[in-house]
Amino acid sequence: MDTEASVARHYAPEELERVIDRALAAAGLDPTWPSADDLAAVDEFHIGGRAATADFAAELGIGPGRHLLDIGSGLGGPARYFALAYGCRVTGIDLTADFVRVAAALAERVGLGGLVTYRQGSALDLPFEAESFDGAYMLHVGMNIEDKAALFAGIRWVLRPGGVFGIYDVMRFSEGAIRFPVPWASEPGTSFVESPERYRTLLRRAGFEILKERDRRSFAIDFFNEMRARAAKAGPPPLGTHLLMGEAAPQKIANMIDGLERGLIAPVEIVSRRT
Repeated sequence: MDTEASVARHYAPEELERVIDRALAAAGLDPTWPSADDLAAVDEFHIGGRAATADFAAELGIGPGRHLLDIGSGLGGPARYFALAYGCRVTGIDLTADFVRVAAALAERVGLGGLVTYRQGSALDLPFEAESFDGAYMLHVGMNIEDKAALFAGIRWVLRPGGVFGIYDVMRFSEGAIRFPVPWASEPGTSFVESPERYRTLLRRAGFEILKERDRRSFAIDFFNEMRARAAKAGPPPLGTHLLMGEAAPQKIANMIDGLERGLIAPVEIVSRRT
């Protein structure tokens, strides 16, 4: 099985929409007409959740009416956030067909079907014309893509000149073995964590100017400490990203926290611009 097929299988829980509906009901929410805020606990599948998305979006300088590309759009939470908070039109692309289907269904439920659309496909073979988008972003996606040079070249191709490209990925800061499974991979063969320096080098080679960078290690550690404190007090919430990670969710999260605390990895934002 090739790498992309393995990655898609990793992110393919069974009966996903039904699982989310049951969790919404258990949380006392209406599964038929949830709000985008109701869904944020499950559809923001990256360190820091909605708070991280809001912080990241503020760094991009995106204005209303822009057409954005969400690479690795998952269940579509960030796309819906950009549409609601910034008045953007967003197209998402993701390898996992069930994520794409459920993302579109959730967008319709929250009344955003006219602003956000989702397509199944590969970030390494973007099915769009040249200079189609005003901006692009990805949140916790690069860890699953080995050929980041091809990834960045393709993104530059579909961006208009001056278009912003934002990255929020887990990156490597020191040598040492990452313990698996982690949220983005069950085994090392589908994990391609690179250093911020490598990201910067490949972005520049692809034709991007680096505008700013931010290490989010402290933010991540605080986020997980708060999450553990809440779980210790009240148990795991009915609605959360653990629904996307299956029975191994506790071990995946524990291994990621271990990597953070050992200084091996940390989430990093990089904002660049197509030259």
